[in-house]
Amino acid sequence: MKLRRIRLNRIICILANFFTFFFLPLVVSNFGIQTFAQTVEEREAEANQLFQQGIKQAENHQLKEAIQSLESALKIYQQFNKRQEEAKILVNLGVLNIAIENIELGLEYLQRSLAIAQEINDPTMVSVAQQGLSAFEQFKKQFTDHKAIALLTRVFFGYSTTEEAKGLAKIFDELCVDNFHHSQFKIALQHCQSSLAIYQQIGDKLQEANALTSIATFYSIMGNNNEALQLQQQALAIFNKLNDVRGQIIALNGIAKIYIEQSQYNQALELLQQELEKLKQFDNPKIKTMVLGNIGLVYQSLEQYTQALDYFQQALTIVKPLNDLDFEGKLINNIGSVYLEQLKYQEALAFFKEGLVIAQKQNNPENQAQSLVNIGEAYRRLGELSKSLDYFQQALKIVKQINIRFDQTTILNNIAIVYESQGKYFEALQTHQESLKTAQDLNDLSGQSHILNNLGVLYAEMGECDQALQHYLNQSLQIAKKAGLTSLEIKTNINISLCYRRQRNYSQALESLNQALFLAKKIDRLDLVSQTLIGISAIQESLGQYPQAIDSAKQALEILEKINSLESKSLALGILGEIYQAQGQYKIALNYLEQALSIQQKIESKSNQSKTLNYRGYSFLQLGQLEKAESSLLEAIQIRESLRTGLTDTLKISLGEQVSSAYVYLQLALVKQAKMQQALEISERGRTQAFIELLKHRFSPTIEEKIKSKYISLEEIKTIAKEHQDVLVEYSIIYDNLSQETDLYIWVVKPTGEITFRQVDIKLWQQQQNTTLASLIPRVRQAIGVRSATNNEPAFKPGDRIHFKGDKPNSEPWEIISVDAQNGTLRVRLPSFAPGAAIPRQITEVEDFGQTSLQQLHQILIEPIADLLPKNASDRVIFVPQDELFLVPFAALQDKEGKYLIEKHTILTAPSIQVLDLTRKQRQRLANSTAKDVLIVGNPSPMPAPFQPLEYAEPESKAIANLLNANPIIGTQATESAIVAQMPNARIIHLATHGQFDDIRGLGSAIALAPSGKDDGLLTAEEILNLKLNAELVVLSACDTGRGRLTGDGVIGLSRSLISAGVPSVIVSLWKVPDNTTSGLMVEFYRQLQKNPDKAQALRQAMLNTMKEHPNPRDWAAFTLIGEAE
Repeated sequence: MKLRRIRLNRIICILANFFTFFFLPLVVSNFGIQTFAQTVEEREAEANQLFQQGIKQAENHQLKEAIQSLESALKIYQQFNKRQEEAKILVNLGVLNIAIENIELGLEYLQRSLAIAQEINDPTMVSVAQQGLSAFEQFKKQFTDHKAIALLTRVFFGYSTTEEAKGLAKIFDELCVDNFHHSQFKIALQHCQSSLAIYQQIGDKLQEANALTSIATFYSIMGNNNEALQLQQQALAIFNKLNDVRGQIIALNGIAKIYIEQSQYNQALELLQQELEKLKQFDNPKIKTMVLGNIGLVYQSLEQYTQALDYFQQALTIVKPLNDLDFEGKLINNIGSVYLEQLKYQEALAFFKEGLVIAQKQNNPENQAQSLVNIGEAYRRLGELSKSLDYFQQALKIVKQINIRFDQTTILNNIAIVYESQGKYFEALQTHQESLKTAQDLNDLSGQSHILNNLGVLYAEMGECDQALQHYLNQSLQIAKKAGLTSLEIKTNINISLCYRRQRNYSQALESLNQALFLAKKIDRLDLVSQTLIGISAIQESLGQYPQAIDSAKQALEILEKINSLESKSLALGILGEIYQAQGQYKIALNYLEQALSIQQKIESKSNQSKTLNYRGYSFLQLGQLEKAESSLLEAIQIRESLRTGLTDTLKISLGEQVSSAYVYLQLALVKQAKMQQALEISERGRTQAFIELLKHRFSPTIEEKIKSKYISLEEIKTIAKEHQDVLVEYSIIYDNLSQETDLYIWVVKPTGEITFRQVDIKLWQQQQNTTLASLIPRVRQAIGVRSATNNEPAFKPGDRIHFKGDKPNSEPWEIISVDAQNGTLRVRLPSFAPGAAIPRQITEVEDFGQTSLQQLHQILIEPIADLLPKNASDRVIFVPQDELFLVPFAALQDKEGKYLIEKHTILTAPSIQVLDLTRKQRQRLANSTAKDVLIVGNPSPMPAPFQPLEYAEPESKAIANLLNANPIIGTQATESAIVAQMPNARIIHLATHGQFDDIRGLGSAIALAPSGKDDGLLTAEEILNLKLNAELVVLSACDTGRGRLTGDGVIGLSRSLISAGVPSVIVSLWKVPDNTTSGLMVEFYRQLQKNPDKAQALRQAMLNTMKEHPNPRDWAAFTLIGEAE
């Protein structure tokens, strides 16, 4: 989303207060009655008289005479060393000399006054003198004409004629406009108030009304809509008395804009229609187009896009003959923005590009920059991030050339958001920081607050909510308060609440929302009141406070009925449906969900429609209305998938996750109707769509032609099994609406094409085993995977989830905050702890579930289908996991006799069955490849921080290179740039180095190489995704390389990126592998591969041989082959 900015620069304008400060009363001391004292008294009286005389002369515009009187008074005060009085006289002489254009002397007097005030420690006079000097500097920046500066200074002594008064007011008006264009709204407001005072004193009612409308605009910008409304109404009353139709229209338009800001759209429309009526008496085409445009904006806000387009088009028809390219361009961009909101991105682009052509005809660089930004935003939403970035950077170049620094901050933020979408967090952070520095240089408090807000959101997205709150969101909130930007303060509180909600800190989340609610009510922003109430309702639902949640949602609904905000109304109805569904009151839930859906269909809110259809489908499912459930859930999926068109791979994954439950519920509905094979189609459809589409478009048209349908059919699944001659096993975990596991679906597809379905009751299994599948998998990994390379003690890192001895089997895992290996302690926390809270525990207290966990997983995953698996150990089984099952070490699962699964079967894994079809086609493509090189990399040096050298990686690389008759690239030669350059020409790629795991965004996972001057040494999954590789095999002999962000679309990490880049076979590790045993296992793998080209069988034999010497599964079970065996 484009950063919406309300720029504000808090530079205090103090000249308007000079008259009050400068002419301070002089205190006359009482002296004893003596001859000398009498003389002093008389002289002081004379000085006081001269001072008063000087004031009167200044007020009568006898400025030179005033200066003479004050200079005479000054000599007397100096004679008797009256330092305070001397300072007061000097500051007034300074202002008067500036007023007669004797600038240098005036400044000298002000400097002398300041020096005396500091000497006698008079803070009041120090302030006055400093204000005088800074005020002159301020005017000097805005005016080079000394006469203008002098005229401005004279206002503090009054004006002699009406014409001079109007001249002064005009200068204030110019200052107002100038500061407005520089977004220094408070200064502009003060200048407008100064001109208003003059117009009121001289009785110029028309200009008084104009000034009132200007002042109202500033109050509206600063969030004080109540004050703005009163001022606009005062202006309207004056225009009505003057029968000034033009003024009436301007005031009505100002009031309408306030109503729009308050989401009171019906009232706004009523006023705008009044304006149209008045325009029949006042034929002004330009104003008419403005009114029509505003009506269009109201309908756009109401999501009534047809009407919005109609009014914009009417305005455009009128403005074209006027040859007003500026206004024409704005209207064309408005039409583009409507299409953007309708998700009609190509239509939006057409209008934005037309707007760019108009701006270029005008030779208006500022409008060109705005059009470029709009085009960039359209491409960003389309997911064409490279194009988006290019247009934003073109816009940035223009605003830098014309030195519009405020727009630079906005565009930099847009660029940062693109980087975020690309997963380039480092670049995003750098760009945000550059934008923040620009805003700080400009003292742009609004910009600073917005940017800090964005940084906070970025850190929250990266899972760093503590940092987001402490360093960014709270700071943003303080600045918003300081700048008086109440709307921004409300929105920041809402963001803070979302962060607390992620931390499950519901009390703090509610506190922030209640503050937002108080402020929204205070400034009468009904739209924000309703949004906040909906947020409160969602938290109350999470807490199980259903009556309160219902009450909050209904309050929001009552407000939304008044302001007629259809989309928000649908959200309030939707959350009511969710609340009743969570309580099992499905019929009531359906009533609210149907109302929400009706609105969403009317306003074409596709994303919300999909969500509501999903909830509706689940309610039908629970009521036993299976056909209705199937229809509703399928429609939810179809709508969500339609929104994926043109988006980036990363955005498609996010969209898929938002509706992933629909695929699960639909499988449940189909199985309940005994449609088991159709359920397999939906299971496949839900897990790899982004992956499949990416692979389809990366390679030759021949491959695309072979992919006949977007969604895999049963016949295609059978064909894939026959072509591979492997047994395929696909798992799907079924959840209820509270995310509790209920069932495990398993399909087994034999090489003959026969499909068998098995169902496991997870709830019953959990009762029998006193554990849950979700908690068991981390325990297995902890038992065999999270170990040090040198001993049998667990090796932990921050972010790991663990259990302690004595914990209940289904309890939530502890999160490790820090590790003190030397003292054998961990600092850990539970999700229920307050932010930042943690407690110490001994490493020896960590539970080790060992064989029990491996056998429990075997019991639920393998035993139900054991009779369907091949009897011959060399026959291959390809497991297709889901969600946390991707982290299961299938090779190490044990039966009741203690036999590992790898001893009985040859094992591979795949993200989906359909991916196997594509990796097979990739393997066929490589049959004619000219890539012959073997690229072996070992222990790059220096490693990127914080990685340490790997002792066994270098000998491993040399041993494998010797087997394959290749030259290894080791140490300082193994730079990122050098390795990336060689990868496209390699037939086999083996990387023996560290791996970095990013669980927040798997595309941030990376392989550690040596940095060069051009890169950081981390070859990320995102970077691999953009390569075109010809390798038939890539081995990542590193730690944690198989781990990535868990989604229904598979493990998004290095393996996924490599397959996407063209590699049919990838071997990765599922946990941190001991360095010494990794080396031996990998050498053995290549030795076996030379005997047998079947990679799966070679890996199996390497595991079995390693197992003989290192029986613990941690030493041999970490590696898995993904994709093709041959």
